[in-house]
Amino acid sequence: MKRLLIFALLMIPTLAAAQTQTAPQARDVLGAHNLAASSGTSPITGSGSAACLYCHAPHSGIGGRTPLWSQTLSTQTYTLYNSSTQQNTPTQPTLGASTSLCLSCHDGTVAPGQLAPYGNLSMSGSMYSADVFGANLKASHPVSMLTPLKDAPTLVASLAATQATADPLKAIKLVNGTVECTSCHEPHNQNIDPASPNFLLRDGSRGQICLACHEPNPRTVNGKNNPLAQWSNSIHATAGNAVAGQAQLGGYSTVAQVACLSCHAPHNANGASGLIRGPAVLNANMDAGTQACIACHSDASNLQPAAPNVMAEFAKGGHPYPSGSNTHDVSEPAVLVNNRHATCADCHNAHATVASTFNPAPAIRGAQTGVVGVSANDGTTVVTPAVNQYENCLRCHGNSPGKQTNQSFGYTPVRAVSAADPLNLVPQMAATATSSHPVTHAASSSWPQPSLLPNMLNQNGTANVARIMGPGAVILCTDCHNSDDNREFGGAGANGPHGSQYSHILERRYEFSQVAPGNSPPLNGPGSPIQNLFVNPNLTAGNTNAGPYAMCAKCHDLSNVVADASFRPGTTGKGGHFTHISEQGVSCSVCHTAHGMGMPSANITGERMVNFDIGVVGPNGANPISYNHARNTCTLACHGYNHNADGTVTAIPLPGAAAQTVKLPAR
Repeated sequence: MKRLLIFALLMIPTLAAAQTQTAPQARDVLGAHNLAASSGTSPITGSGSAACLYCHAPHSGIGGRTPLWSQTLSTQTYTLYNSSTQQNTPTQPTLGASTSLCLSCHDGTVAPGQLAPYGNLSMSGSMYSADVFGANLKASHPVSMLTPLKDAPTLVASLAATQATADPLKAIKLVNGTVECTSCHEPHNQNIDPASPNFLLRDGSRGQICLACHEPNPRTVNGKNNPLAQWSNSIHATAGNAVAGQAQLGGYSTVAQVACLSCHAPHNANGASGLIRGPAVLNANMDAGTQACIACHSDASNLQPAAPNVMAEFAKGGHPYPSGSNTHDVSEPAVLVNNRHATCADCHNAHATVASTFNPAPAIRGAQTGVVGVSANDGTTVVTPAVNQYENCLRCHGNSPGKQTNQSFGYTPVRAVSAADPLNLVPQMAATATSSHPVTHAASSSWPQPSLLPNMLNQNGTANVARIMGPGAVILCTDCHNSDDNREFGGAGANGPHGSQYSHILERRYEFSQVAPGNSPPLNGPGSPIQNLFVNPNLTAGNTNAGPYAMCAKCHDLSNVVADASFRPGTTGKGGHFTHISEQGVSCSVCHTAHGMGMPSANITGERMVNFDIGVVGPNGANPISYNHARNTCTLACHGYNHNADGTVTAIPLPGAAAQTVKLPAR
């Protein structure tokens, strides 16, 4: 018995003996967890040379539930992960259980080397900041959740049913029915995944650790559909673009291998809800969701081949970034109440988006696959996922009460005929609208369209053979609202309404006529002379010197328009379009609305999308502003003249001057 006792004592590595041991080989699987002196594998080392003793004690470990634990446990109370969509609630880690053991070093409140059985060792160096989580665990994957786990559409069915993950290797596992640090990490082997030496239990490339618990296929639970359902075919799961190390997305070499980690960070995330990662250098006054996209969609040097620089488009003047508490949330309603934000996630589903594919209008574009939309029939019925592009746009530009006119986008016409909410495009583009651009439905007008081109024009003026116009054709919101250098129509930039050098995020130049402010025609105000005239304007759709109405010229032959094929001349004089556009330089925006006329009027019949801008056009005396399509006549005051119901035009006399009428040719 005495011999056995002596043998056992010899096997106990005391600190004195530990300090004389040979340093472990560099291949030691403990890696950064080997804190032994001169280990060469950790950023922090101690005076002891026995690697295991920094965590374990052969005898006299802390408590009765720990694996002979040596490091002093942290008694910190943590702020836990919280999300508006979470189904399972994390709790404070149980003292002495696996997560508590990890946090005894990784919360930063207890220094490594504070060993309960042996006292405090002398340590040098410091832990990597990314490995210190502090007391705030909101930005780390939730652990120690209440059991039994609740099922959710984003989780594999076996997780709640049998507490089994979907990992085919059975390496990723629940611990006592919940997620703990050791569900994903093996603290004794740093290099199981050599490309990501983070003590992972298995190769984590292509999101394999995440997909052990998170379901990438369609699934419905309690009436809710899985937003991750199209992940497997998404661009972020399949792209072979090489990822540069400076992007700081880990050691994986391609976007497909980085997978979930392109946007999410399991620990110390930038955005607490959703564990959204940020770029290497955070951007001030920008929400976490948008910043997560910047690493690849802003810095061309991070990917090869480079992704389109979306952020460069925003810099020109685009959808407004969120500010303050006005950020995107996954659980926000489809019809946004406060929509003065435009995060990437409002228009793109990162788990479903595919490479830009130009499906026939009005179908949703590939880059918007899987997004939420609302029906154009009523502006409130949720469509998930959106089938047509306009359904996504109408989340903000339909019934949403949060709309407002943003002066940064330029001058906004105010129409003579307008509903209570002039910014609501649902009635303006409805099938019942008096007239509208064919976005939500094919054009229903019986009037001929002599100016309509057979194809939309590219930015260089050539025909885009994929975009055929004519009877029954429909168009997209992005046919007008798009990056000014978008790839679909011949540019090299990003597709979509991210930003443009032209007002209102228009793809091409389009000038709005305006008058001097005031209300005293003919000197200023509606009815007075127009300030920005374009006499004999360039009528082309593209090239470097596009005309002031290049946006209209994308689909309409403006030479045909000024030839008055659709606005016929009267019995004398020239036709209406030639006179207004070429001779007088008046913009299309004065007489025509861009989206549609969504409500009837006794005075303006509305055909040809005629609906006057009352910021430029005023009433003709006591007569209301009116338009009669059958007679091609208007009653209104504009550019210093009264347009009369009989087709005549008379000059508005200056105040105090003798009444003098100048009769111009009838139209």
